[in-house]
Amino acid sequence: MAVQEARQGADSGAHGSAHGGGCTCGDCPHGARAGHRRAVAEFLLKRDEFAAGQGLPAAVAHSASASRQWVSEELTQSADLVAERGRAESEAWLARLWRRTAGAVWALVVLLLLVQSLTAIGAGWTSARTAGLLAAVAVAAALTAASWFHRARGGALAPLIGEDNRLSTSRAVAVGWVLFVAYAVLVLVGRLAAASEHAERDALISGFELARAAGVVTVLAVVCGIAVLVRRVVGLRVLGQRLQKVRADRPRAADLLTDDAGRGTFADIQYVVISTVALLFAAVRLARRPGQLPDLPWGLAVVVLVSAATYLAGKYAEGGRPVILSVVRAREAGDLDGPIRTGDDIEIRGAGFVPAGAQGADRLSRMVVRIGPVNVHVPLVPVTGGFSNPTDAVLTVPVPADVEPGRVEVQVVTAAGVETNRYAIDVTD
Repeated sequence: MAVQEARQGADSGAHGSAHGGGCTCGDCPHGARAGHRRAVAEFLLKRDEFAAGQGLPAAVAHSASASRQWVSEELTQSADLVAERGRAESEAWLARLWRRTAGAVWALVVLLLLVQSLTAIGAGWTSARTAGLLAAVAVAAALTAASWFHRARGGALAPLIGEDNRLSTSRAVAVGWVLFVAYAVLVLVGRLAAASEHAERDALISGFELARAAGVVTVLAVVCGIAVLVRRVVGLRVLGQRLQKVRADRPRAADLLTDDAGRGTFADIQYVVISTVALLFAAVRLARRPGQLPDLPWGLAVVVLVSAATYLAGKYAEGGRPVILSVVRAREAGDLDGPIRTGDDIEIRGAGFVPAGAQGADRLSRMVVRIGPVNVHVPLVPVTGGFSNPTDAVLTVPVPADVEPGRVEVQVVTAAGVETNRYAIDVTD
């Protein structure tokens, strides 16, 4: 009751400043970014004030449990506003991204033209240079058209964005090889169309033979297969509750080298680095021998295949189901030891309670602990710079009065919707 009265008093003073200081509505594209930044700043200020013991209404200050509940729900409401503003900013950012991707693609075409012009000094302009430039224009035009059709989903980057709203490493590597092979084929097609002599045409056609491009074809097949297989593996592991996935606010370039929590991962980094090096080698071979598909040496091709296998093994090894190891009665200094009773706080110890990428307050507030038939939302306990509850290894929740005395089971439901094992405890009167 005290918590409800305090919240009504706080809400009554906040209605008059809904749009103060300019438009920051989430549905306004120009104000989405400003609205998100303002909501984040307000949330951080509120969290640090509560962590310092400030801002508590007098109606709940006398009760530790009531003040904790009030603080948690206030932070939850503020975090929900931050999440709403973040989604609006993400949608506006994706809508603007297609122009940037299209501009970047055409900037690469201009860079190719400059490189060809500089290298043509002294050697002269050849039909291979013309075919390479026309092939680049054709690929850029196709990517620009795709960007326009997918302008609401990030333009040309739309195929690289996974279901969790992050850039997919496997898809990015596969798309890189697909675009390169398509460009190489278009270069040969352009030269074949411009060839006038029969011998030259036969030489260009022989450049498509598998014996000369077996390495590139093998690598292309493997990386495309890895992209499809990884999506299947991740999907099955999520459905089987063996992997926790939380949707990101928006895709970032760092997603190609990091995990969901933003930490660099060896499997992703080595896959991107080795594939990039192999692509650069193949591009140089194509520039030196534009009359045939690039013949990637088998030694380098095997290195790429080993890198792809390492990446796939990393996908199988990551994640895991959250688990409860023990449940004990939480005890503060000065409290007497005793059994767990209704109204007491219990400390749940385990692992994997906070999924990667779910460190935000809006995600933490979704965590639920089932104590018998009662669902208890995990309270947010702020400290300077973050939260002391919940954490990945320890949760503290109160045992509500609705829990009947006797033997009951405790189970944690994470922000990703994954359930832990059931742990039995005894609740006394």
